[in-house]
Amino acid sequence: MKFETLSVHPVERVEQAGSRPVVDSISLSTIYERRADGEYPEGFSYTRASNMNREHLEQALAQLEGGAAAAAFASGSAATTAVFQSLSPGDHVLCTDGFYGTRKLLEQVFKEWGLEVTLMDTSHAANVQAAIRRETKLIWIESPTNPMMRVTDIRRVCEIARQAGATSIVDSTISSPVLQRPLDLGADMVMHSTTKYLGGHSDILGGALIAREKTPLFERIHFLQAATGGVPSPFECWLLMRGMKTLPLRVRAQSANAHAIAEYLSVHPCVESVLYAGLKSHPGNEIAEQQMLGGYGGFGGLLSFLVRGDDKDALSMTSHVKLITRATSLGAVETTIDHRYSVEPPGTPTPKNLLRLSVGIEHVDDLIADLDQALRKTIAI
Repeated sequence: MKFETLSVHPVERVEQAGSRPVVDSISLSTIYERRADGEYPEGFSYTRASNMNREHLEQALAQLEGGAAAAAFASGSAATTAVFQSLSPGDHVLCTDGFYGTRKLLEQVFKEWGLEVTLMDTSHAANVQAAIRRETKLIWIESPTNPMMRVTDIRRVCEIARQAGATSIVDSTISSPVLQRPLDLGADMVMHSTTKYLGGHSDILGGALIAREKTPLFERIHFLQAATGGVPSPFECWLLMRGMKTLPLRVRAQSANAHAIAEYLSVHPCVESVLYAGLKSHPGNEIAEQQMLGGYGGFGGLLSFLVRGDDKDALSMTSHVKLITRATSLGAVETTIDHRYSVEPPGTPTPKNLLRLSVGIEHVDDLIADLDQALRKTIAI
């Protein structure tokens, strides 16, 4: 089936008391009764281990990404933590530098635990090759990166990982399965913060890992999912399944809006530069065209731009928006703007005058008008 059909009909409907409801019910029970012979008739025993809503969500995620299995978590950070916990002290992790949550986990938690960590710009495959060690067990890629929008050649870096005997995982949150399919490009696993595009409505917290094959590493992650308890509630799984039904429609609209806004801002007198992989001027545009379009079109709904000014000017610009929401997240139906430097930790490489824009599904003319009036009120031209 085509992607749009799978997003609406990802799993077979389950009969309930002789009927076939179009929408799954929410199974809130934490425990399940055993039969007289001691068996569990549906395979569910305790909701931390599994439940109907999470099982359906994981089946749907695996189908959308073209994987063999998926594991859903209570957040993207919980999914990421399970990956690093599945490794052993002394193992080496090579990771795309730049995205705050994963970097924080590696530097402040797992380095102390004994993992060896190299953070680097993976958009240069030769640098990745040079950084491989005998102890390298995992290469973690984010492409495009948040918020600098650097593009990594996923196919090439995953091949480097394979040759080194390491597992490759791609954080594809920014692209969603609509625009980028890392498993088809050779990745062993793909990670999503399902809070973002997959949920799409700023009302759930979640994460997921989808595996191309059920490897021993994925089985270890699946064990840790239940053992450490970082699982989503049945209601969050249900909300996520509902949100995924409109995923291709939302993402294509967001991508079209973002591309138009990027083109507009790229020639705006108040803007220094625009970071968006869809622009021909972007250094990663050629690779992005090869690995992101996928027959659906678009380069995602996230972009960054640098105003002509300093951090005070950038932050002041956000105070003048009227339609766009000042908030720190991405991927939802409403457009949000975020001054990254003011929310990231000391020493961040993010430019002080950078603003991150997560574009929603509003009419693009209204969004452009709001950005224009806010920029002209802030930046002297």
